[in-house]
Amino acid sequence: MNNASSTEAASYTSRRTGSILTAVNGVQLLVSLDLCIVNVALPDIATDLNFSASNLAWVIHAYTLTFGGLLLLGGKIADTIGQRRTLIAGLSIFGLSSLLAGLATSPEVLIAARGLQGVGAAAMQPASLAVLTTTFPKGRERVRAFGIWSAVNAFGAAIGVLLGGVITEYADWRWVMLLNVPVALIPMYLARRGIPRDVSVPVAKRPDIMGDCWRPRG
Repeated sequence: MNNASSTEAASYTSRRTGSILTAVNGVQLLVSLDLCIVNVALPDIATDLNFSASNLAWVIHAYTLTFGGLLLLGGKIADTIGQRRTLIAGLSIFGLSSLLAGLATSPEVLIAARGLQGVGAAAMQPASLAVLTTTFPKGRERVRAFGIWSAVNAFGAAIGVLLGGVITEYADWRWVMLLNVPVALIPMYLARRGIPRDVSVPVAKRPDIMGDCWRPRG
């Protein structure tokens, strides 16, 4: 009986960690994919939405600037309200903004939606890495998990250009954006099922906006 219980517990743990690993890699695939997949679709986007030559680059920059600029804030939020909450919230923002981008009828709406995608990515990526670190705290399993994560990151960047070209050629540039919606639902479902609920974290009464480096010493 004890052996059966131990086997069942080990099987449950294996399934849970497998779900978490898949969810984290799904997040990273979305992040790296969207850094590249839009590039090939830019000429079609410019024609369809009447982008000016000077504004077209913002379809790329809006995502990369908000993503890179808010990464540290995303990590801080994950530490404050919890990794699971931040990860799911980031995926929700990313999926909804991808839907908005796919349905955009003007340059302004598309650029704003791409900026929101960057906000979602900046929340979900550091949270997913924190989940990966806590799920695989040390040893061979952690090395293996981060090896898979690195491979997915490289794969997403490599396949992004190819996939963007195929979608633009045989479908419509809007599917470059809309594809993210069903893909984001997969890690969201796995995160809800596999990642334990966050323990409530007390929030400071006044946020430290300026940071420790600007705090008076003494």
